[in-house]
Amino acid sequence: MPLTSGSPSDSKATAPDALLTPAEVAAMFHVDPKTVTRWAKAGKISAIRTLGGHRRFHEVEVRSLLRGVPQQADPSL
Repeated sequence: MPLTSGSPSDSKATAPDALLTPAEVAAMFHVDPKTVTRWAKAGKISAIRTLGGHRRFHEVEVRSLLRGVPQQADPSL
């Protein structure tokens, strides 16, 4: 019988705007979470800040980086 409880893990898998923590991104890349934070500070991966000041990363962007798909360049650069 499928789960219909709407658990957070279910919504992450289907939400187009799902956000990941530094630890989740680090696990995907097999690096330390502090490395992910350094990447964000260096602009290698975009991050948003929660109201509490924690970084979150867009799952779509992270998965495309894992696949090696280049992100659209910012025309203002």
